[in-house]
Parts: sequence; structure tokens; C-alpha cells
Amino acid sequence: MVSQLEVSTLSRSSNSLAHGLVQVFTAPRRTFLTDVMAQALRVAGQGQSVLVAQFLKGGIRQGSDHPISLVQRLDWLRCDLSRNLDETQPTPEEIAAIRDLWQQVVDRVQSAQYELIVLDELSLAIRLGAIDCKEVLDLLDRCPQHLDVILTGPDVPQSLLDAADQITEVRRSRRS
Repeated sequence: MVSQLEVSTLSRSSNSLAHGLVQVFTAPRRTFLTDVMAQALRVAGQGQSVLVAQFLKGGIRQGSDHPISLVQRLDWLRCDLSRNLDETQPTPEEIAAIRDLWQQVVDRVQSAQYELIVLDELSLAIRLGAIDCKEVLDLLDRCPQHLDVILTGPDVPQSLLDAADQITEVRRSRRS
């Protein structure tokens, strides 16, 4: 089994939503974080500030009050959840934890302290009803000039795909 990477670079119109580069990584399965994290670590290693926010990962009671800092320039936030969420309906407390992480992301975008922000499994948080797609589009519209954003997850809403500069679809294929 071979993994293929298909990259589409789109030309956004002059009334595009975001100022920095917006990338989308999508796949039928949740299997592409390694590629995105490698990019985030590379950017941080080059001296730029990076934020990684994982919307459906929990189990370690990290939460937005206890971020992990890697290579001095990479902040890693997870929801304050007792478990990793899948595509089953989250509890009201889990929705609140996702909303809290989303607010942390919004605040950090507005602080203009990062050059790259990764929003991991954002499409699933949208599908589960924890985050409204319009809120994401509004945030992209307000991003500082220098900020690049990576959105990940399966089944990314078309409006977010339309806002992207680059879409990377990771898929598996069999070769003989």
C-alpha cells in the first residue's frame, strides 16, 4: 500500500478571506498529522512562532491552561478532555472544552504573536457542531498579514476549501 499526496494550489480572487497562506490537509482518515507537525516543527526550528491546536485530542488533561512548548517556539494546545473524541456526539462538557480551545485560538490569533497556526481536526469540530464554519471564515478574514494557517480534517466544508490557497489531499492507493 502506497500513500499518495495530491496537492492543489488554488488562485484565490482579490477578495480572498485570509492575508497569509491558508492550507488545508484532508484525508478520508485521520492520518496526516505527522506531515503537518513536521512542517510546524520546521517553521519553529527556523525561529518563527507556531501554535498547534488539537480540537478532538484529550486524555492528558492538558487544556488551554497547560500548553506544551516545544523547541522554544512551538506551543501545543489540546482540549481539556478526559478522552480523545471520535465522530460520536460529544457531551455538553466536551463541546464546552472545544469552545474554550477555540476561544484560546481566537485570542492568540488576535495577539499576532504567531507566524503559523495549525488547527488540527477543525473540520470534525465543525461537523460535531462545536464550532460554526462562519466563525472560522471570520477568523481567517481577521488574521494578521504575516500569519499562515493550516486546517486539517476529513470532509472540510466547501467554504473553507474555497478560502484555501493550497489543498493537500492524502489518500491511499494500491500498486502492483
